[in-house]
Amino acid sequence: MRGHMRQYGMLTALVFIIVLFQIWTDGTLLLPNNVSNLIQQNGYILILAMGMMIVIIAGHIDLSVGSLVAFVGAMAAVMMVKHDMPWVLALALSLLIGAVAGAWQGFFIAYVGIPSFIVTLAGMLLFRGLTQIVLEGQSLSPFPSGFQNLAKGFIPEMGPYTQYHNPTLVIGLVAIVFLLLRERRDRKRQLAYDLDVLPTGLWVAKCVALTAAVVAFTLTLASFHGVPVVMLVMTGLLLGLGYVMRNAVVGRHVYALGGNKAAAKLSGVKDQRVTFLVFVNMGVLAALAGCVYAARLNAGTPQAGLNFELEAIAASFIGGASMSGGVGTVMGAVIGGLVLGVLNNGMSLVGIGTDYQQVIKGLVLLAAVGFDVWNKRKAGR
Repeated sequence: MRGHMRQYGMLTALVFIIVLFQIWTDGTLLLPNNVSNLIQQNGYILILAMGMMIVIIAGHIDLSVGSLVAFVGAMAAVMMVKHDMPWVLALALSLLIGAVAGAWQGFFIAYVGIPSFIVTLAGMLLFRGLTQIVLEGQSLSPFPSGFQNLAKGFIPEMGPYTQYHNPTLVIGLVAIVFLLLRERRDRKRQLAYDLDVLPTGLWVAKCVALTAAVVAFTLTLASFHGVPVVMLVMTGLLLGLGYVMRNAVVGRHVYALGGNKAAAKLSGVKDQRVTFLVFVNMGVLAALAGCVYAARLNAGTPQAGLNFELEAIAASFIGGASMSGGVGTVMGAVIGGLVLGVLNNGMSLVGIGTDYQQVIKGLVLLAAVGFDVWNKRKAGR
């Protein structure tokens, strides 16, 4: 527990916040329709938070993602509404635009040597201005139903009629098997290298708790319309990016650069290429988040993406990122984003005004960063 205090601590805080608002809202928070709405409301922020976490781990920051969300949404709207482009092609081109934007910024940061704060601050102004130019100050809508389903759709029902959504039950069963097999594999690997592991009793209790949590979540979604499409997208990103950061060479290089750039370079890490790829990845994820947000609004608007960069940065630090870089996980970013999402949803359900919501979220962010500082000082002693 001491070794993983930040991750376990924030997960415990998320559970506490959920229980608190579940009681405070008389059970409304965890109603199936509200859980689905919570996922769809925060999907684009969680996508941004995953990319932002990797940027922060590498020792950088990206202030342009909110404006890039707006710009990509505007370009998608122009392609589909003004030029009648098929939504699949428009989505692919939107992701390409995000990759180009990320490569543009990554080039100046990695190869020219301009600090990421300055480059992305310029990008924030640039992409916001381009959004106004592309949309001519007006909103564009509507979008094809297939594109809207990216943010508001659910996986289709299949199989015989039951009280629950059958595909969701299958997905939940697969998730349980996957989690238990991974826990068993990780425990065997740690034992093979004589590393510390949980006592058998606690490990079994952990597996039971994981299974119970997945079963409860699965039944909640299956009793409504099933798994939202955006949740499938986020799960795919979480698994893919998590694997890359844990197991791939480039992921280990990102941690090395954030932890100690000079030592990483002396060890043979190609810092410029890794930094460039980090910002290309962030650009693609910002473009995907822009498409999801535009699909949810069913419009491309000039004011889209306002303060999204702050939400993504806050989610990353709440989820365990460190200002000095080299620390954090993709899963931690998701947990941090969920903390903010549940706070927003729960405070809205109990009637807390947006002014007080901002105060509370600011205090939560300050507490999370303060906890990081306290942990470092304790480790130093």
